[in-house]
Amino acid sequence: MMKTLQRLGKSLMLPVATLPIAAILLGGGYFIDPVGWGGESQIAAFMVKAGAALIDNMPLLFAIGVAVGMSNDGDGTSAIAGLVSWLMVTTLLSPDAVTQILGKPLSLVDEKAFASIKNAFTGILCGLVGSFCYNRFKNTKLPDALAFFSGKRSVAIVTGGISIVIAFILMFIWPFIFGALVAFGEAVISLGPVGAAIYGFFNRLLIPTGLHHALNQVFWFDIAGISDLKNFWDNTGVLGQTGIYMSGFFPVMMFGLPGAALAMYHTAKTKQKKIAAGILLSAAFASFFTGVTEPIEFSFMFLAPFLYIIHAILTALSMLVVALLPIRAGFNFSAGFIDLFLSSKTPLALNPWMLALVGAGFFVVYYFMFRIIIVKMNLKTPGREDEDYAAEESKISLASKDYDGVAKIILQGLGGSANIASFDNCVTRLRVEVKDYTAVNEKTIKSAGISGVIRPSKTSVQVVVGTQVQHVADAMKKLL
Repeated sequence: MMKTLQRLGKSLMLPVATLPIAAILLGGGYFIDPVGWGGESQIAAFMVKAGAALIDNMPLLFAIGVAVGMSNDGDGTSAIAGLVSWLMVTTLLSPDAVTQILGKPLSLVDEKAFASIKNAFTGILCGLVGSFCYNRFKNTKLPDALAFFSGKRSVAIVTGGISIVIAFILMFIWPFIFGALVAFGEAVISLGPVGAAIYGFFNRLLIPTGLHHALNQVFWFDIAGISDLKNFWDNTGVLGQTGIYMSGFFPVMMFGLPGAALAMYHTAKTKQKKIAAGILLSAAFASFFTGVTEPIEFSFMFLAPFLYIIHAILTALSMLVVALLPIRAGFNFSAGFIDLFLSSKTPLALNPWMLALVGAGFFVVYYFMFRIIIVKMNLKTPGREDEDYAAEESKISLASKDYDGVAKIILQGLGGSANIASFDNCVTRLRVEVKDYTAVNEKTIKSAGISGVIRPSKTSVQVVVGTQVQHVADAMKKLL
């Protein structure tokens, strides 16, 4: 079950990876025309409309992305299956179709529910249907007379049939599901800043499992009617309220974690400072500019779990403080400088410059808390390990950008190509299934400048590479 949820979280990142271009287009359009939002500039209108095309169709992208991500081999046929399921379910459950099928007018509550059928929940469900049908029926063999529809050609047909059944069931239970999701969203919203703090705490706490991606969809899109991210960029939210589930991440990702990285560097052993700097400097840079925090977080998450709990609590505190202040900003990818810059002129941005002041405070808090706790508890953060890694430092490392060399070291640490059962990657991690877990040598893997290695199960290995993961993944594929 956990492995399935982790794969789902990874799959959700595939469509989310399209959001940076939406941020560039929308942010650029709002910068050109900060008052008319495209009404006074044709160029701005072009950019805003182009960016909105992605934001407005995220549920459809979820259907396709989840179908591909949850398929066994990422074949494009699974994407077609996800699209088929989406088209059939959303068409059959549109208010007009349901009214015609049931032969009676819908109540106001039911009409509102079916009018909202094109949402992230439905997109994810259709993606799961598409991937299930692909994995189950891609090798189907039919009699010679129907041989044309054998194999992958049968997937879309089966998907259509199953989607009809899904739509029929949802026709009766969707209003109740929709009502429960809305009630959950309203309950969280009613908590105001406290709700944002609770979300921030669990967002960080779930990162080791990869399930934070799934949690994010509840708050950023329309699964529970909150749609913080979508409303922010679509300018359909409320000034001073929309952005409450995003704004508080900026002080942590741009300032807090770099402060923690500096504390870990300063507390590293003299002989190991060079290695610690190689890991922490690039990780801090990525966190500040892009909001990719995993390289820093995984550098201490397992070496010093107590520090990670502190980090989750400080994230909740940042969410609470920013939510209480007249500050709102948003992002399309993550809470780094790039997204802050692009969102600063959006209609629903509110005093985004104040985030730098709050962030400076969190830089100080993170730095001194991490430094004091590391020294007092003698925590084994990067550069403080008992083993003398400095003596074993490899000339080939992630910092050198020798991706072929890095891939060879990682593959060696994973037990060689013969030990790899399956391999893929997400935004920051290599995700590997191995045949013999005892053949995995984490020390060898980390010698390539890797931030961390996660072992979710006996046969699963996740190698935290960071923003350069695609280059390493491509090199790994060549070796495999």
